[in-house]
Amino acid sequence: MSPSPAQPPAPAPILIFDGDCAFCTTSARWLQARLRTGVPVEPWQFTDLAAYGTTAERATYEVLWVDAAGRIHGGAQAFARWLIHSGGAWKALGTVITLPPVRWIAAGIYRLIANNRDKMPGGTPACALPPHKEP
Repeated sequence: MSPSPAQPPAPAPILIFDGDCAFCTTSARWLQARLRTGVPVEPWQFTDLAAYGTTAERATYEVLWVDAAGRIHGGAQAFARWLIHSGGAWKALGTVITLPPVRWIAAGIYRLIANNRDKMPGGTPACALPPHKEP
């Protein structure tokens, strides 16, 4: 009888962002320094996206939070989940962001910023999103 392959451990929480975008990198690192959760904050370009069950196309389009159970949250909800994980007053703010109608407003604001990140402070033409392809 051959040994069974080892099961990979459940993924730890991680925030995945677009490391080619200066605005995204600056924003992610700024928040990481303030939240101090010890959660890895990694550019998708240096992350095994398949191991987390996602793709480069999605990671280019939005920031991703992968929770300890392997669930993926994108965009404004990724930030909300990161805040919730951080605890304290951050948890309260993150929880509010998950509730309608704040959730819808946050999604709209996130998309507005993401679609214009090349025009944001620190943004460059390299930050521009490629045209989004509908599935």
